[in-house]
Amino acid sequence: MSHDTPAATGPGFWGGAAPIFLSFAFAYFFSALLRAVTATLAPVFSQELNLSAGALGLLAGAYFLGFSAMQLPLGAALDRRGPKHVLTALMVVAVAGCVAFALANSVPQLLLARLLIGVGVSACLMAPLTCFRHRFDPALQLRMNSWMLMTGSLGMLASTLPVQWLLPIMGWRGLFFLVAALLLVAIVAIARLVPADEPAAPAKRLLPNISTESTAEDGYRAVFTHPAFLRMAPLAFFAYGGLVAMQSLWIGPWLTRVAGQSPAHAAEGLFLVNACMLVAFLVWGLVMPRLTRRGWSAERIIRNSWPVGTLWLGGLLALGQEAGAGAWALWCVLTSVVSLSQPAVGQAFHPALAGRALSAYNLVIFVGVFALQWGIGVLIDLLTHWGWGPLPAFRAAFGLVLVGCLLSFLWLHWSLGQEDGARQSAAARR
Repeated sequence: MSHDTPAATGPGFWGGAAPIFLSFAFAYFFSALLRAVTATLAPVFSQELNLSAGALGLLAGAYFLGFSAMQLPLGAALDRRGPKHVLTALMVVAVAGCVAFALANSVPQLLLARLLIGVGVSACLMAPLTCFRHRFDPALQLRMNSWMLMTGSLGMLASTLPVQWLLPIMGWRGLFFLVAALLLVAIVAIARLVPADEPAAPAKRLLPNISTESTAEDGYRAVFTHPAFLRMAPLAFFAYGGLVAMQSLWIGPWLTRVAGQSPAHAAEGLFLVNACMLVAFLVWGLVMPRLTRRGWSAERIIRNSWPVGTLWLGGLLALGQEAGAGAWALWCVLTSVVSLSQPAVGQAFHPALAGRALSAYNLVIFVGVFALQWGIGVLIDLLTHWGWGPLPAFRAAFGLVLVGCLLSFLWLHWSLGQEDGARQSAAARR
């Protein structure tokens, strides 16, 4: 159930929301680029540092580990201090992490720098989503959420061919110095264009189920036990986390090791994948306000369309070496419907808990990304050590993601069925 207040209403996109959106989007662009760039740089790191699949997964996953570790304190900070101040402070850490990564000379140093980057950009999506929850109506929230994700796809797009083109000019170290400088520009843009944070009303005053001795932990207890959160959490871990894990790392190695493509050809394939995702999020942003007005909730859309993506993942594994970038792009587009779950969870809570609800859900997503990204690499290494070829090893590892997605969908379907039954029973008793 959505909790809307006068504070959650606001202007249309071109009536004052655009400068706020664009300044946040500029920062999120580089957050997404940093998240996905390891897929393009994987051949370079493997050659220069002699990384195994497990080590490569750990290097990529260190970002998500730092990112995930920040989500619970981040949510409380967003509700108490406001999105603008929290985001600009953390982005300074991201700048330091990029500089440290560019200067690193060993794997442990790279891991630590990547961890810092994850910490620093941990608010680049949650801060704007919290701001949107406070300032704009639900339909505009869904549109701006989808367009933020579109911006993220644009950043992931930039992490493919453009990065491949820049590598001979400045190398991967120069690339990270450049990103550090552009993150500083983003900090200035947010400081100048985003309005001053309005003091958040205390949750204990707005929510009767939170006592006067309420703490951040009390707020999170209300979040983690909420039916909307519980029914979406498995989907966040396996489906949303699996989508990000594949898109930001493992599609690239599939194209090179299973499909036999060159690194340059694989980068072109990743460009196609991310371009398709950009279009998908653009379309979601355009159609969601219309669907919302016609009574289509995000949960209903996910429940009706998610099985198609699950079935197509099985199809990809069956195709094996024939599953190229186009086939993976189609899976990503079909699976992009899970992105609607995040604003749906945020709207299920009062704005006083919006930061904590969104960050807690984001935590589940990125714990899933880290676990799947690293776990896939470890399993591929293990199976390869046992004599399995690239195709069966990748199939087995990706098959576990498929099973998790299927079970999470069945949980969502069952949970919504139980809620519908309870609602009908209550109506009958009246």
